Amino acid sequence: MHEAEPAEALAYYEDPGPGTGALPPRAWWAASDARRVALGGQWRFRLGDRADTYDDGFAAPGYDASGWDLLPVPSHWVLQGHGSPAYTNVRYPFPVDPPYVPTENPTGDHLRAFDLPDDWPGGAAVLRFDGVESCARVWLNGTELGTFKGSRLPVEFEVGELLLPRGNVLAVRVHQWSSGSYLEDQDMWWMPGIFREVTLIERPEGAVTDFFVHCGYDHVTGTGTLRVDCEPGGTLTVPELGLDIPTGEPVIVPVEPWSAERPRLYDAELATEGERIPLRIGFRSVAVEDGVLKVNGRRIVFRGVNRHEFDPDRGRALDQETMREDLLLMKRHNVNAVRTSHYPPHPAFLDLCDELGMWVIDECDLETHGFQEVGWRGNPVDDARWTPALLDRAARMVERDKNHPSVVMWSLGNECGTGAGLSAMASWIRERDPARPIHYEGDLSCADTDVYSRMYADHAESELIGRRTEAPLADAGLDERRRAMPYILCEYAHAMGNGPGGLSEYQRIFDTYERCQGGFVWEWIDHGLRRTAPDGSHYFAYGGDFGEELHDGNFVCDGLLFPDRTPSPGLVEYKKVIEPVRITGDAERGQVTVTNLYDVADLGGLSFRWTYEVDGEPADSGRFEVPATGPGESALLELPRLPADRAGDEAWWTVRAVLAEDTAWAPAGHEVAWAQFAAPRQPAGRAHRGRPHSPRRAGGGLITLGPAVFDAATGALRTLAGTPVEGPRLDVWRAPTDNDRGMDWFAESRLDRAWRTAGLHRMRHRVARVAVGGDMLTVAVRVAPAAADHALHTVFTWTATGDRLRLEVAVTPEGAWSVPLPRLGVRLGLPGQLERVSWYGAGPGEAYPDSRAAARIGRWSATVDELQTPYVRPQENGARAGVRWAELTRPDGSGLRIEGEPFWLTARPWTTEALDAAAHTCDLVRSGRLWVTLDHALQGLGSASCGPGVLPAHRLDVRPAAFSFTFVPLGGTAGPTAPTDLEQQ
Repeated sequence: MHEAEPAEALAYYEDPGPGTGALPPRAWWAASDARRVALGGQWRFRLGDRADTYDDGFAAPGYDASGWDLLPVPSHWVLQGHGSPAYTNVRYPFPVDPPYVPTENPTGDHLRAFDLPDDWPGGAAVLRFDGVESCARVWLNGTELGTFKGSRLPVEFEVGELLLPRGNVLAVRVHQWSSGSYLEDQDMWWMPGIFREVTLIERPEGAVTDFFVHCGYDHVTGTGTLRVDCEPGGTLTVPELGLDIPTGEPVIVPVEPWSAERPRLYDAELATEGERIPLRIGFRSVAVEDGVLKVNGRRIVFRGVNRHEFDPDRGRALDQETMREDLLLMKRHNVNAVRTSHYPPHPAFLDLCDELGMWVIDECDLETHGFQEVGWRGNPVDDARWTPALLDRAARMVERDKNHPSVVMWSLGNECGTGAGLSAMASWIRERDPARPIHYEGDLSCADTDVYSRMYADHAESELIGRRTEAPLADAGLDERRRAMPYILCEYAHAMGNGPGGLSEYQRIFDTYERCQGGFVWEWIDHGLRRTAPDGSHYFAYGGDFGEELHDGNFVCDGLLFPDRTPSPGLVEYKKVIEPVRITGDAERGQVTVTNLYDVADLGGLSFRWTYEVDGEPADSGRFEVPATGPGESALLELPRLPADRAGDEAWWTVRAVLAEDTAWAPAGHEVAWAQFAAPRQPAGRAHRGRPHSPRRAGGGLITLGPAVFDAATGALRTLAGTPVEGPRLDVWRAPTDNDRGMDWFAESRLDRAWRTAGLHRMRHRVARVAVGGDMLTVAVRVAPAAADHALHTVFTWTATGDRLRLEVAVTPEGAWSVPLPRLGVRLGLPGQLERVSWYGAGPGEAYPDSRAAARIGRWSATVDELQTPYVRPQENGARAGVRWAELTRPDGSGLRIEGEPFWLTARPWTTEALDAAAHTCDLVRSGRLWVTLDHALQGLGSASCGPGVLPAHRLDVRPAAFSFTFVPLGGTAGPTAPTDLEQQ
């Protein structure tokens, strides 16, 4: 790499420094009695394709911009019809040539005219920008204020002497690419613009320059220590605590501590000669003690998510209603922690975290992951020229967010490699705020951190770490220090597409080992941008949909929420896995054990209810009286005695923990935790369902058996009670999930590639034998892919009794199989008019072998459309687990009932092949048929899209298998009829 030019020769947007002209960073507060003018709204805007397309004459007073476009601020101009967004995960979308950026550098000029309020008093004032990507130059009334970088961090300029009563003109030039772009490679859309608020704030004489609220809590004495450092000095009043004290002086008072579970805040007011600021103060202390991270003296467990700021229409320009919606959804799904990946969020979000209760790891606006592509050569965190910018970013984060009790750790950034710049940041933060630990994942030595943090470590390695028996570091001193640290997974359970699997196994590790203090699922929301298809339907776009030269496809869609903030099945599963109350039942002994897994709270805020269902029908219900059990403690409850069920009935107890009263985040009755366990079952007597039928050959090359008609040559079922049927055929293929597709950089995780190499997506079916004998029809089929000698020898045995048609399937592998199967079952094509599916089994949502904790046994009903899960990139979805019976019906109630030992049910209006071929949901077109798959077994999901694959217990290895189903017509003709065309049904 060539030598960089002297700093003075660089354009400001390429200089590695943080910028010029800004005031020192300081705390953020939402309101005070000082006047504010919000400068959002419609701005004049023009876009140039280079930094120098236009001169800076537009900033001069009197410039006529009436011919420019209008652009809303806050916004990203690429989402307002000017250019296009682009997505990359690791790779920079420009040459790695720091600090230089391409000549092709989209640059947006923004103009905003404004008047001061009539009662504006004059004097000092600051102009504040809360977020601009990626570099800006600012003028007010023709005077340049300065330049800045650090897209997701605030900057302020002194402007009081420049303000006019009327006709102020604010000019801002924003460059998409700058030296700052090298520090902002954060696995997200590249979307330039002024995307957070712009505000003019009065600074009266004697107004607050900055303040720092120190609120420690002593869990031994139950007292809080409060001191507020303020410039200039003033007073602090906390009416509830009877405090009216000078700033700078500490006071110790009895208080209730703040925690994510009990976010106790005290209203206060900070007053100086020139300003009064309302505050909400939370007392809490964070420390690493004896190798464990503790808050207020108690070990905590992060049940967390990584959260990018995103909206499918507005990008990162979020309003407070959306921020609150995010937090309400988190709280309602038992999430208690947020890592602000990979930049500080809008400051109002942290106010909401204080209010509603959330542990927060606040992460600096820093990632240089793209340097990995060039062997980390030139990495800014190991280049002294960039250290001022790194320290500037650290200071702007810490100073802005230091007064939030929800922030329990500072994070230096993400995926930056290692270097002296990170050490300098850590040293500065420790000196400025020694009361919070420091986090960074990218240095396995943990030289600058207080916790041992990893991404995507698998279950086995995490268990070793939990035992403090992980592989040692070469440096004995660093190894000893790291081994004594608490362990968190700052990213795990990659929630891309259908998944993640293996959550329950991770949670077992967190619950077993004191050192393992939870983790943060990657990530909260899919970053799909809403678009309209030619037919008017909506879909969500991802990388490559905007003509990007480089992109990483749908890797930007890896969240627990769909882009429109609909919870995915993954979020429902996560809620169940991390529930803060563990309920276990022993029906034989008639007992229930309730264990409190909260970090702080007792169970006094919950009500416990039980129901008893027989064959899915409610039989009885009631409430348990549970004492206010403390954290880590258990209560033993007695089940009520109920009359014995009939022989053969399947009965289940369900115990639910719900909110006893309304909270700030959910109403009374909201379900927090639940468990289900089976009641003892009496053996059923032998059922008599009518006389058996014998198969007979009929005209036209057909065989009849009870209510069914078969093809005599192939043995294929043609109709059932007059309803046409395609199949059943042995089915082993599924539209690969994102986790099946794995990681491009880790070939062993590419399960779909192995499946396709083995030919599982193109199996051929050779009928070896169709035999009629006694009371059965037997069809032997060899199922195998072209160009291979491995196969699945399959025998279908059909019998009929009354109007019931029974199928027994026996599968025997032949040859050498080197891969697990995606699924093992049979697929049928049925009339598309079968629009509703009712079933008794696990529900109501989809489930897979390693992602079924949230499925509970009951009777459920849904339309076929409701059974589909609209993953942004279509893939295998919609399986229902543990199905005992299912009914597929038309609006008039006629249709088909399917019974079997607990099986997996999938029903779709399109084929698996169509699902496999689709790139977006709008590509899926109804086929006119209903395609039903009845699976004996399914391969698990894992999280190999970025993490470990399927655990051995959930692999569908090839081995002999036998399973059966019974088909019963509903409201149809009992006798056989000739087949009819499926499209006419």
